[in-house]
Amino acid sequence: MWVGSAFFFCFAGKLQMSQMLKSSGAMAAATMTSRLLGMVREMVYASFMGTGWVASAFALAFQVPNLFRRLLGEGALTAAFIPIFKQKQVREGEAEMWRSSNAVISGLVSAAAVVTVLAIVGISIALRFHEFTQETELMLQLLRFMFPYMLLVCLAAILIGMANARGHFFVPALGAGILNVIMIASVIFLAPSFGPKLERRIFALAIGVVFAGLAQAFFQLPSLYREGFRYQWVSPWRDPTVREVVRKMIPGSIGVAAFQINVLIISIASFWFDTTIVATFNYAVRLMELPQGMFGISLATYLLPTLSGLAAEKKYPEFRQTLSQGLSYLSFANLFAAAMAFSLALPIVRLIFERGKFDETSTHRVGLALACLAPGLLMFSMNNILARAFYALNDIRTPMKISIVCLAINLAFALWLVHPYREAGLGVANTLSACCNLLLLTYALRRKLLRLGLTSLRNTLVVLVPTAILAAMVAALLSVQWERSIGHFSFLRKLGAVFVPAIAAGLVYWLVALKFKVPAAMEMRGVVLRKLKKRKTV
Repeated sequence: MWVGSAFFFCFAGKLQMSQMLKSSGAMAAATMTSRLLGMVREMVYASFMGTGWVASAFALAFQVPNLFRRLLGEGALTAAFIPIFKQKQVREGEAEMWRSSNAVISGLVSAAAVVTVLAIVGISIALRFHEFTQETELMLQLLRFMFPYMLLVCLAAILIGMANARGHFFVPALGAGILNVIMIASVIFLAPSFGPKLERRIFALAIGVVFAGLAQAFFQLPSLYREGFRYQWVSPWRDPTVREVVRKMIPGSIGVAAFQINVLIISIASFWFDTTIVATFNYAVRLMELPQGMFGISLATYLLPTLSGLAAEKKYPEFRQTLSQGLSYLSFANLFAAAMAFSLALPIVRLIFERGKFDETSTHRVGLALACLAPGLLMFSMNNILARAFYALNDIRTPMKISIVCLAINLAFALWLVHPYREAGLGVANTLSACCNLLLLTYALRRKLLRLGLTSLRNTLVVLVPTAILAAMVAALLSVQWERSIGHFSFLRKLGAVFVPAIAAGLVYWLVALKFKVPAAMEMRGVVLRKLKKRKTV
């Protein structure tokens, strides 16, 4: 599934087309590198700990501090801070811009440090005076160990937001790659020294998480230093910029990250229902995050300062056009990725994860969850972009209210479906809530802007949705034929079981899109033709 997205937008980011596609494509290249390293990390994790209760304990413990990375690094903090940062630069000059940044950093790190200390103390008291099950005790011990990651990721988030606002997208996105490299190294080099038992070796991964957060935060400093940033303590307690960021950030943390909050809430409930569900569903979510993050979040991150600038200058026609163009590019990539995730779920999981402690049973469970999540891929990514459109218009409360409703819908569906269908039920619940979220955000944004100007997007979707269904059918048919005639009993056969159907389906998808003159497909053709012409000239 991620092969198609990578193919489309590696080209899109490199050549001369719209500024949006170039900027988001450059970031997509860095994000793709980080996401691919993240997938390697998940492969190493799967082989190391499989899908048993220890894996679920680690996955759930890591989700708590990791949620702050998603809320802050990919959501609320940057959504609240970047428009203010840009306004300071334009209206009050760079000196005030950097001063305000230092005040926000000082306040954020101070608050995060307090939360971290309270969490560690609270968990320690709970472990000391209450007797938990073996699974819950391990999860709490790992959570206590990894909670400082929350503080580090808060710092990284604000530095990344500052770099994005100054026009740097590649290096900040690449920072996550450093995080993944360290986490992989912790499994390979550190875990063996913790003894033979998995429940002891798992603490090596917790150490890797903390050191990875430290590295990611400080990786952002060189580029900011060249821009003129110098950190100095600025008291945040009565600073008006800090107050404004906090006021916008708190509701925004719900508004922009409903999917991640959903995953955490349902994971907690699932852990006590069946301790293995968390791990299996987590692997499916990780697979979904690759195409979603590679271009969906990359594009959303690029769009926030762009839309903020257009909104500040009251250029609403350009605002609508930019939003529509971004959603069109996103649809072209992620509809194909969703089709491949649905039709090739088992071959994808088998190729990426099935080794070591990750067996055939794990493959079938994760594959089913992935297929149930796949229809929601485009909706998850569109929700990120539409939420940022509200933030660019200085409206935090509307996405927050909508997300609260959708969180309740997701929780109801998940609790209803998890018992009979386990991780597949969770996938369906997340897809349904994402659909509700998208419909409500679109309706609310239309009321706010009076009109959305999404006619071109609707015309594109009329072509791309049936084309994606056709591509999925082609991939599924070829996958069945491959399994019957060739099988999957070697690495090359597993590789072919994914790439042969995906490439054939991708060609069908692209050719149909070209025939109907879908803008993203036409630009991709221009990329290929310019590449070929350049080679002939050389």
